[in-house]
Amino acid sequence: MKLPRDLNGEELAKLLGKFGYRLVRQTGSHMRLARGSDRITIPRHRLKVGTLNSILNEVARQLGMDKEELVKELFEKR
Repeated sequence: MKLPRDLNGEELAKLLGKFGYRLVRQTGSHMRLARGSDRITIPRHRLKVGTLNSILNEVARQLGMDKEELVKELFEKR
């Protein structure tokens, strides 16, 4: 599945909420999301494909799942 080209950080943060990530801090244009002891920082602005890919790789690693599976669950019904 192709990664979306029109996604911003706030939309991604909302989508990651179904995996237990929640906003714990915001500094300037960056948001820190946490799930237990796992942390991820994402920008609030529109995400370039490379940035989104990097974030999704990290989230998939933290969740212990395949990135393709994560992408499918996040964006299939979008």
